[in-house]
Amino acid sequence: MTHSRRAVLRSGAGALALGALAGCLSEPDGDSGGGEDGYASFFALADWSTHVVGDEMEIENPIETGEMGHGWEPPVDLQREIAESQVFIYLDSPEFAWAQDVAADLEAEDVALIDALEGLESQLLPVDRGGDDDREPEDEYDDDPAEVQVAEFEIYDRRTGEEVGYWHGSHWHGGVPDVVLDQHVAIEGVFEDEQGRVLPLGEDEPFRLEARIADGADPDVLEIEPQGDHVELHGAETGRTMIIFELVVDDETVWDTSEDNASVAVVEESEEDESAEFADPHVWVDPVLAQEMVETIATGLGELDPDNAELYEENAAEYTERMAEVDQQFEELAENATREVAVIAGHDSFQYIEERYGFELHTPVGVSPDAVESSEDISELIGVVEEHDIDTILYDPFETQNPDDDVPQMVDVLLDETDATDSAPITAAEGTTQEWNEQGYGWIEQMEEINVPSFSQALGAE
Repeated sequence: MTHSRRAVLRSGAGALALGALAGCLSEPDGDSGGGEDGYASFFALADWSTHVVGDEMEIENPIETGEMGHGWEPPVDLQREIAESQVFIYLDSPEFAWAQDVAADLEAEDVALIDALEGLESQLLPVDRGGDDDREPEDEYDDDPAEVQVAEFEIYDRRTGEEVGYWHGSHWHGGVPDVVLDQHVAIEGVFEDEQGRVLPLGEDEPFRLEARIADGADPDVLEIEPQGDHVELHGAETGRTMIIFELVVDDETVWDTSEDNASVAVVEESEEDESAEFADPHVWVDPVLAQEMVETIATGLGELDPDNAELYEENAAEYTERMAEVDQQFEELAENATREVAVIAGHDSFQYIEERYGFELHTPVGVSPDAVESSEDISELIGVVEEHDIDTILYDPFETQNPDDDVPQMVDVLLDETDATDSAPITAAEGTTQEWNEQGYGWIEQMEEINVPSFSQALGAE
């Protein structure tokens, strides 16, 4: 699994003195809330929501200390307790099927539902983006970008990672998926030059992918937002229009698909929503996208409680300033790293970190925490450790098979079978341990006190 392309970064600065976590987070299995309280479906959402609401309400985290939210099964009476509260904050993702089921059943109840993923559909990564070395761009492009000769161009649906079209000679094969009205589809482009090199795309790279409505086509159907390494297509009106993809260097188009315009339809509804089915749900580990999720939560709470909407907005702004500082710490880590590859002895929870900061993180299994590694997976991981002279194995404390074990068994295997000498914990902030809870660690503290130091150690950025 390799992801060296970097997504667009949001910068920010500021500081906020650390506030104490609400008691409901330290005692998640306590009182059942009631009409003035709310529920969040796992630790990170509960922590964020608590900072947003301040003293105006309590947000319950139903998942007990020592358990993580991914793959969790709720007790039978939880839905009744949530139905008696004001708001349920969750992720509309099949990876949290229990929360989806509760939300669906609560639609007829007097409970506000806040999906923290709302608005992020086009920025979600496919569950498995690995195994396609042909899409890896050049680390450095030494030739003059303005003189590039494009030999091949492919487009991919960012929701699924699947190729949906490619440019051959002077015309298209395949094409752009339908866009649902008021929703988005994100399209990634892969360009190869005549030497077979994949061009590096992004706001900070020599090349950018852009798109525009073709001359004479309906401009009102679609809104296009270029993001450097991909373009977002927003459905504005139902209908059909034509677009042209462009390769841009220093604000000048050096190549485009104007010889054969791509047709795009904006429809009322899609037969199936692939974005949720195939998306990696671990978006909350990304310090940039997490800020958008906090803002979504604040907006939803403000609609529920208009009298305190301004307070929620202010609290969210203060909190996201601290999240921006976490982003900056990861940026500095990436700049100082002497190694670009690390190994995690657990399931794949950190694709968004890879995509954001350019790390290459290898895991023996995929997104599901229930996946079991094969002997082939283990051999491959051993090979990665040896090939890159890795000395520190990363692990998630929640993935220890035995509560008495300090580390997952896979850590011991890698330390025994390779020259690696150390291990370090990382966390996807799906839950909290007793130790972290006693120290008052929320999402920010888990990132600053655990993830940043451990990634720094593993990537040689100390």
